[in-house]
Amino acid sequence: MKIAVAMSGGVDSSAAAAILREQGHELVGFTMQLWNQGRGISVDENGEPLPSRCCSLDDVYDARRVAEELGFPFYVLNLEKEFERDVVQPFVNSYLNGETPIPCVACNSRLKFASLDKLATSLGCEKVATGHYARVEFDEATRRHRLLRGRDPHKDQSYFLWELTQDQLSRALFPLGELSKSDARQAARDNQLAVAEKKESQEICFVPDGDYAGFIDRYLAAEQQTDRLPRGGDIVTSNGDVIGTHTGIHRYTIGQRRGIGVSQSRPLYVLGIDTAKDQVIVGYDEDLLSEEFTAAGVNWIALDNPAEPVRAEVRVRYRHTAAPATLTPLEDNRVRVQFEEPQRAITPGQATVFYRGDEVVGGGWIVKR
Repeated sequence: MKIAVAMSGGVDSSAAAAILREQGHELVGFTMQLWNQGRGISVDENGEPLPSRCCSLDDVYDARRVAEELGFPFYVLNLEKEFERDVVQPFVNSYLNGETPIPCVACNSRLKFASLDKLATSLGCEKVATGHYARVEFDEATRRHRLLRGRDPHKDQSYFLWELTQDQLSRALFPLGELSKSDARQAARDNQLAVAEKKESQEICFVPDGDYAGFIDRYLAAEQQTDRLPRGGDIVTSNGDVIGTHTGIHRYTIGQRRGIGVSQSRPLYVLGIDTAKDQVIVGYDEDLLSEEFTAAGVNWIALDNPAEPVRAEVRVRYRHTAAPATLTPLEDNRVRVQFEEPQRAITPGQATVFYRGDEVVGGGWIVKR
């Protein structure tokens, strides 16, 4: 087949390309230039660019080098404007609204995969391949494409792909779905790829130091929008008692323990954020437990939009162990999720994904606890 391959410059996408090349497919490689490091936003206190192992110019160079080593054409897509519009700005807005966003979901499905899928179709490619640890199968009985967890539970990335449509899944190819990370790295070694020993990227690519509040401060300053920065306010208990002050709600997230700025005999955790009152609400660990929440923007993969409640195992963040729950459909493409047992730190802005065993039933965005 003729296959479009997303090339990040890392081990996983390079190994995926090598595996497909060994299978005899005709490949066309694409890397996406997403974030302009020259804007001076992702910098340290001295104004120097923060080191990043994702979507940097070095990664573009590494991706091109891998394509040359494997002998297939390679192109760079400049999606900086789209990335800022569809990923960075919603990320900033979400924090300013008292949420904790996960931009990698929107980036993977709405930007990277959507852009490459559209381009691949125009070039006559039959499939779009990425280095995700996930699987796609076609179910003859239901005539639907199934999205499944990767075989390696430690590397499974199905959580990030729940927004993919049936049309997109019909062209999706995940060569690493049956492999472990060590298998993928060995495939890179076997093909003598220069990136075979490259370290993994764990951070959000445009916030490589993990300082989200600092990034938001610098971004709004660069955009001359400092008037949008949250004001300081009170740190209060769930009873409304004021026990301290803060310098901006974007510096806090539900479940946070360190850096709250208030100490008591028992550890305090952030329970919620009241944007209308500029308040950070704190309490104890047991106060973080909740049995239900509402999700919006739901995308169903394993079935058509259901009218009746659906049973599934539900994850409320990437590293969360899926827990049994009942999903009750609501109007406006929303669902109410009710767990059998209370779950900890359910956080607005995060993605929630519904599973039945290894299969992704669907997913949505947490909007209310």
